Amino acid sequence: MKFFITGGAGFIGCNSADYFLQRGHTVTIFDNLSRKGTPANLAWLQARHGERLTFIRGDIRDYDALCPAIGGADVVLHLASQVAVTTSVVNPREDFEINALGTFNVLEAVRHFAPEAALLYASTNKVYGGMEQVGIVRRGKRYAYADYDRGIPETTPLDFHSPYGCSKGAGDQYTIDYARIYGLRSVALRQSCIYGRRQFGVEDQGWVAHFVIAAVLNRPITIYGDGRQVRDLLHVSDLIDAYERAIANIDDIAGTAVNLGGGPENTLAVWSEFGPLLSDLKGEAVDVQFGDWRPGDQRVFVADIREAMARLDWQPKVSPEAGIRDLYAWVAENPSLFD
Repeated sequence: MKFFITGGAGFIGCNSADYFLQRGHTVTIFDNLSRKGTPANLAWLQARHGERLTFIRGDIRDYDALCPAIGGADVVLHLASQVAVTTSVVNPREDFEINALGTFNVLEAVRHFAPEAALLYASTNKVYGGMEQVGIVRRGKRYAYADYDRGIPETTPLDFHSPYGCSKGAGDQYTIDYARIYGLRSVALRQSCIYGRRQFGVEDQGWVAHFVIAAVLNRPITIYGDGRQVRDLLHVSDLIDAYERAIANIDDIAGTAVNLGGGPENTLAVWSEFGPLLSDLKGEAVDVQFGDWRPGDQRVFVADIREAMARLDWQPKVSPEAGIRDLYAWVAENPSLFD
C-alpha cells in the first residue's frame, strides 16, 4: 500500500514510517521540519530506507502543495500538528491554522484526490477538557477517579478547553463528519500519553521523554503541582499496532472516535512514581523543583480503551516500566542528539 504521513519526521510519524516501510509498503512523508528533532529523525529514516522513502518538505497549511502530494494514497496518517497547550495560549491563531485549518486541508485533499484512502487522524484526549465534574480522590501516592474504574470513555461530553483543545477538537469533529457527509473512510483516534524512542520531548509536550532526557543530561526538571497526578501511558509500538489494526478495520470504525491510551493497567503518577524509577535508572537521586499547578492541568487522565480492544482486537503490550527503561537506554546512547 501507499502510505502518506503528514508530520512524518516527527516522533510518531518517523516510527510509523519505519514500521510500514519494513513491512514492504511505500511511504511518503510530508513535513515542514519545524519541530525539534525532525531533521535527525528524517536522516535516520533515510539512512535506513534510502530511496524507498519519499520526503516532501511541505506544510499542511498549504492546500495547493498538499493536493498533488496526497494523490493516489491508500492510507493517510494525519499526524502533523501544533502540539502544546501552552503554545496555543500564546499564539492561538497559529495553533488554529495548523490544527484546525491544516486538518481541514488534509480532509479536503483526501476527498478530492484520494477518496478511497483510509484516513487516521491523531486526535487527543484534550478534547474531553479539564473534566472538573469528574470526582477525584487521593489514594496514597497518586490521584484516582472516584467512579471511572476503567477510565474515561468516548461517550464523555466534549469540552474543548484551551485553544489547543478547540483546534484539535475541530479536527476531531470534522474527521468524523467527513465520513458521515462525504463517505470518507476516516476515523478520529483520541490518543493519550504516547512515548518511546526518537521522542524529543520538551517541558510543554512529551513529558515522559522530557524527564528522561533531563535526567540523563543533568538538566533541571520542574513538576507543576504535587507530582501525584496520574496519566495512562502508551508506548509508540503499541500505538502503531493499533494504527495497523485500524487500517484493516477502517470500514467498521470510519466515522467514529476511538480512544487509544494505556488504559488503567498502564498508568503512572507523574513524579511520585516516575521519580523513583528515574533515580533507579540513573543510579542516583534525580532532583526536581516544584511549581504551581497549571490552569486546566488534569489531576488524572486515564482512557477507557475497551472500544479499541473490542473493535480492533488490540491491547497494549509494553508496560510503562519496560518502555521507559528502553527510552532511557536510547537517550543515554545518543546524548549528542539533544545538544
